[in-house]
Amino acid sequence: MKHHASDAHTLTAAYALGALDPAERQAFEAHLQVCEACREEVAEFEATAARLAAAASQTPPATAKAQVMAAIDGVRQLPPRLPAPAAAPALGDILRRRAVPLALAASVAAAALGGIAVWQARDAQELKQQARQAQRQLDTVSAVLAAPDARTVHGKAANGALTTVVASTRQNKAVFTAAGLPAPGAGKTYQLWLDHDGTMRPAGLVDHDGTVVLAGNPADAGAVGLTLEPAGGSPQPTTAPLLLMALPA
Repeated sequence: MKHHASDAHTLTAAYALGALDPAERQAFEAHLQVCEACREEVAEFEATAARLAAAASQTPPATAKAQVMAAIDGVRQLPPRLPAPAAAPALGDILRRRAVPLALAASVAAAALGGIAVWQARDAQELKQQARQAQRQLDTVSAVLAAPDARTVHGKAANGALTTVVASTRQNKAVFTAAGLPAPGAGKTYQLWLDHDGTMRPAGLVDHDGTVVLAGNPADAGAVGLTLEPAGGSPQPTTAPLLLMALPA
């Protein structure tokens, strides 16, 4: 089947997330050679997917490798599972409006599952508690990303961190992602704010790269702010904003 030339511009997210079949990928890569706008959009989608996937990532404990290797001898090996043949996806499926948020949600889910595998070396009670927390965050992030009205905006903080906000009016939620966020320093933390007609209301704390769900009600907020505050946060900003980014309309 031949496609209109304009169809290629709608495949940037699917290409960035590896969702094209070989023939479509080859054709789109040829299109990228002559389309600067698509090259920039692909780069943005790849960076956003990577940052959102960090929402559920976990640092493995130092003893994890030794414990896993010691347990291997006692684990029964299962035969390989062979997937049933599947038809190549139709272009119409790739071009669906919700392909982008659903694919991004899938990248977050993959990171969460990888983190859960590492948790098996931890105390069972701690594992259950952290798994529940991660699942709640994953559910909220996925719901925002998969919302039909999800909107995305990118920004850059004064300290060089790259930021992304995805907001959904239907879900009345917004998620904030940071990459390249410098360590806040001893006794300090980064605090997020929602700007309601000039009134800054606390929206959560963040001290490292990753994704957080903004606290509060983003429905009537005009912007998201980021400041450096004393550990534990402040009721009102005490420093100049490192970022004041308009919420996606």
